[in-house]
Amino acid sequence: MNVLVCVKRVPVTGGSIVLRDDAQALETRHLGFAISPHEECGVEEAVRLIEQHGGRSTVLTLGPPEAEEQLRDAMALGIERGLLLEVSEEWDAQASAAAIVAAIQAERAAATEYDLILFGNESADTGNYQVGIRVAHALGRPCVTGVKKIEVAGGRARCEQETADGRDVYDVALPAVLTVKEGLNLPRYPSVPGRLRAKKKPVERSTPDARPAALERVRLKLPPGEGRQTEILGRGPEAAPAVVALLRQIGVV
Repeated sequence: MNVLVCVKRVPVTGGSIVLRDDAQALETRHLGFAISPHEECGVEEAVRLIEQHGGRSTVLTLGPPEAEEQLRDAMALGIERGLLLEVSEEWDAQASAAAIVAAIQAERAAATEYDLILFGNESADTGNYQVGIRVAHALGRPCVTGVKKIEVAGGRARCEQETADGRDVYDVALPAVLTVKEGLNLPRYPSVPGRLRAKKKPVERSTPDARPAALERVRLKLPPGEGRQTEILGRGPEAAPAVVALLRQIGVV
């Protein structure tokens, strides 16, 4: 079987997020980058499926030239081939999906048909939940979202989705598109030999046709945080009793 897993280059989760002065983008000078946690599970699942059933795996991303690093990270885990759709700025979900569909159709014209296309359920930055569904609709393929377990047999995929009451089970014919969630599996760590092999694996680059954005970005806004509160207990030696009282209050002394 042939498996395609689509990933996105995002700032490392847990980092300190700062907006640029124009509130149109993140200030990334001091941020590291990775792929989203859901997509890490997608990469791991693609590797496991090929190990189990045989075939070939490919990883695709739409992003700047630097996104090759994330493709190499995926290939260090066992993905065989990378596709980089180079763009100078982030595209909205509609344009991103159209570019991915065009790349898949070009692969089909070159006699590569994907039995399974995996996406993260949502990216760690925009979290718009749209790209995988849009790709499935454009290709006319069945789509299951929020997948936490995948079993492939007899040309079909059995997918489990967690719900408040337990799990829903979907059985779909291949080829299909699945969006997966963190917890689907436990992603492996890349080994040193794996990273060395990844440097030699092919990454094919192309530039997708630009499409007008369907949405207009007004501005970005950071979500409200808990903030920090500071209480001045005093100044100099006279603050000592208040400090001792506070330590007693919290059980330190």
